[in-house]
Amino acid sequence: MSDQPAGRLRTMRYPVMRWLALTLILGIPLAAVIVIAWASDAVSTRAAWAITVPIFGIIALFSAWHTLAAWRVLRSTDEIAGVGQRITGNDWDALTMIGELGVTVERLRQTLLDEKGQVALQTTTADAILNALPDPVLLLDGRRTIARANFAARKFFGNDIVGNDLTVALRHPTVLDAADSVLSGETGMAAADLNLPVPDGRSFSVRVVALPAAREDTAAVLALHDLTSLRKAEKMRADFVANASHELRTPLASLVGFIETLLGPARDDEPARVRFLGIMRDQAGRMSRLIQDLLSLSQIEMREHDQPSEVLALAPLLRDVAAALEPQAKAKKMQIRLELSETVPPVAGARDELMQVFQNLIDNAIKYGRAETQVEVRLGERDGGWVEIGIRDHGDGIPREHLPRLTERFYRVDSARSRDLGGTGLGLAIVKHIINRHRGRLVIESEMGKGSEFMVRMPSVPEKSKTSAAPV
Repeated sequence: MSDQPAGRLRTMRYPVMRWLALTLILGIPLAAVIVIAWASDAVSTRAAWAITVPIFGIIALFSAWHTLAAWRVLRSTDEIAGVGQRITGNDWDALTMIGELGVTVERLRQTLLDEKGQVALQTTTADAILNALPDPVLLLDGRRTIARANFAARKFFGNDIVGNDLTVALRHPTVLDAADSVLSGETGMAAADLNLPVPDGRSFSVRVVALPAAREDTAAVLALHDLTSLRKAEKMRADFVANASHELRTPLASLVGFIETLLGPARDDEPARVRFLGIMRDQAGRMSRLIQDLLSLSQIEMREHDQPSEVLALAPLLRDVAAALEPQAKAKKMQIRLELSETVPPVAGARDELMQVFQNLIDNAIKYGRAETQVEVRLGERDGGWVEIGIRDHGDGIPREHLPRLTERFYRVDSARSRDLGGTGLGLAIVKHIINRHRGRLVIESEMGKGSEFMVRMPSVPEKSKTSAAPV
């Protein structure tokens, strides 16, 4: 009798919930709690059953749920397998038996296929756009390795640059610093200038930009923009302004000096006045020719991309030019010899501009040829549908190193001699631009001590257009 109160007291001390709490607090498995409860003297049989029954009920419930879920999955799997076998046998109607799961799987499959197609299309489009860019573009990963390169970059740096460090392609310190600052996260964009003195002196603007939400293999893009033509144009423009100013300032200063002399000491000196006025007239004529050449060059440059369409026969035109320059040739006891083929096809051109080209070239041949020699003018046909006009003098020749620059504005091989002969330094520049407008070529050959030959090559007019040749 005395043990019953104590048993009840122990039962009260260890209620069912405390044993269940052990599974949560200590992480003890339910089975272990049951064993402890049954084995412990501190738990009465009733309390042990009170613990065991709910626990086994919970276990049974979860087991039933998992069994049902597994049965459903296995059933769906068996159905899908069966449908797959029927589809393999070309029984497409079996798709309707898969139910909602089949519809869902089909939608998921179609979505994945669509997304895969979109990714492939975007990748192909991105590659096409990247390769269409005229400037070199490199994609860098986080370790400064070249992950991708467009066609222009592979052509410029070589086909084997992908997979190598950026230093394989570019070793310029400022470019590497710009790339490192972007890849390290220090800045989102960096720029640098790149000058390559060899082989042909090219200039580039380099820009490195971090890619948003970049993948591990593409952290930044490095693009090079070729500024060579722009820098050359800027230099030519600056040189042109400086040279034009100098060419105008020299005769203008001479005019001002003579005017001041005539107003001062030579006011009553008739012989000096006559001589000074003659010099002033020559200087004014030089300024007039220079201004006229500048205007002519400007007009030709504005129309350079507009190809002339008038059909011209060149033989009569060359005869007219030679006749106009005959007095200058006779003054040096020179002869203009014409070798003109009458079977040469016509060309498309502007008559006045072509007259200016041949007047300039024949006039130069007379000026720089030796006295009592010939200026040879020939007209012939070349293979490939080209007409060639050659103008040869027998002068001192032009050093080879000067030939590439002869058509630059104000460029002179011998500045003093050119000015003495009345040259403005713009004649061959005008010739080059006119020939470019006519889609032709200017070829210059020279041999020291023997003379020079200037050859103008122009495309001939197709056979069907020859009947429209204009008389000249």
